[in-house]
Amino acid sequence: MNSNRNFRFTPLWMAICVVIGILIGSFYANHFSGNRLNIINSSGNKLNNLLHIIDDQYVDTVNINDLVEKAMPQILGELDPHSVYITARDGEIANDDLRGSFSGIGVEFTIRQDTIRVQNVISNGPAERAGVLAGDKIVEVDDSAFVGKKVTNAEAMHRLKGPKDTKVKLGIIRYGEKKIRHITVTRGEIPTKSVTASYMLNDETGYIKIKNFGENTYPELLIALAKLSQQSFSSLAIDLRGNTGGYLESAVQIANEFLKKGQLIVYTEGRRYPRQDYRADGRGSYQQIPLVVLVDEGSASASEILAGAIQDNDRGTIIGRRSFGKGLVQKPMEFSDHSMIRLTIARYYTPSGRCIQKPYADGEDYEGDWMNRYKHGEFFSQDSIKHTGPAYHTNNGRTVYGGGGITPDIFVAEDTLGMTSYYKEATMTGLILQFAYTYTDENRAKLREMEDVWEMERYLKSQNTLEKFVAYADKNGLKRRNLMIQKSRKLLERFVNSRIIYNILSEQAWTEYLNQDDPAIIETLRLFKNGDAFPQKPVASSKPKNA
Repeated sequence: MNSNRNFRFTPLWMAICVVIGILIGSFYANHFSGNRLNIINSSGNKLNNLLHIIDDQYVDTVNINDLVEKAMPQILGELDPHSVYITARDGEIANDDLRGSFSGIGVEFTIRQDTIRVQNVISNGPAERAGVLAGDKIVEVDDSAFVGKKVTNAEAMHRLKGPKDTKVKLGIIRYGEKKIRHITVTRGEIPTKSVTASYMLNDETGYIKIKNFGENTYPELLIALAKLSQQSFSSLAIDLRGNTGGYLESAVQIANEFLKKGQLIVYTEGRRYPRQDYRADGRGSYQQIPLVVLVDEGSASASEILAGAIQDNDRGTIIGRRSFGKGLVQKPMEFSDHSMIRLTIARYYTPSGRCIQKPYADGEDYEGDWMNRYKHGEFFSQDSIKHTGPAYHTNNGRTVYGGGGITPDIFVAEDTLGMTSYYKEATMTGLILQFAYTYTDENRAKLREMEDVWEMERYLKSQNTLEKFVAYADKNGLKRRNLMIQKSRKLLERFVNSRIIYNILSEQAWTEYLNQDDPAIIETLRLFKNGDAFPQKPVASSKPKNA
């Protein structure tokens, strides 16, 4: 009887022993984990325990937060080129261009000789109302000197931006003055424009330049279209050259304006994200207008969504050079300290089913792809374009390719006529930008008398700005090369005068000036004139087939 009673309590004693064992094990794990780790061999646990060991036993004191901040970009960089970590400080700046507005003082600046130079002042913005002028040098911020090596774009934006209705005290040196004058600016909401130019190329053709795809891009486009409608445009060119992308939703909204009901715009799909189709709802107001979309090697992401939707649905003609090749979708995720990651969660596919993401696996020179294309001759010859992805077909049966950007229907080579080593050095060293700013600053009063871009162009030609630049460059390390200068005269004069026009007038005026002899614009107008904007079905081969 006693042995049976003892046997009956055996499970209870075993359970108690197990619990005591767990408690003792937990105690030793917490207090002596640095000596021996008995953990589940998972990467997450290894990483957490590594940080714990470093914090607990490393020979010197370590700031674990700084270590994590430095490790995050490295970890995400192992995934793909577009999964990134953004610090809390940089997070707000990273999103400003896409939000449609930000809180700041309302100036466009450049940094020269370690000093902020005000290039433009936004009309009726906080800085203009406070008395800041284009050409002013900002040398103090809130009674603290702000010159020298610490003056970077990121640091300047950090100091000048801030919450709405807060004040910032600027110390300014004005052209022709030696004393610092102090101006207090109350920060306000500053609009950021995605549509930077809209005007008529001729009596029939409207033109719209989209810089990126932000929160307000679609309403800005509608306003631009309404403005062009008042001028009775009957064909349209949308310029996406240099547009690095933005919000997928904005690209979908814009494509919807031009496509018929039910037509596929784009679809996304990922390992944890089922396929999602985006289709036109048939409410677009411009479903029949002849359309051209301009792209180049700088057109990426949302730009390629729009261009791919137009191309695959045979809705319009793509003109230019092969686009960048970004077909990955990022999801922003914010941490409690307001830092964030943008993690790739899916790929997007054009209506024909192609993913235009260019390769980024080990061994692929992703960052150097642009230069490799240039060296390979792709910017100068359509025959040099390498298609590494599979072939797909548009609605009309035209062949298009995946695996590396949107290849245009009509190729326009980069203009190399007049290209010399002198021109390359003048542009790449920033000497033209520096000269343009200096010339603008010294002649601001006279230049402000010009009413439009064409009057200013005539005036600048009369002032022989090219010769003035050559003399300036010679004094600043770029030796005069008369034969090269003569060969590159048109390119040099175009670049120099365009930057002066940009400094004084607006981005639209700058765009109008550059477009007047742009080969892609000339090809666009030729296409519209011939009525060839709508792609046709490929003609079947008449060659006899082998039996």
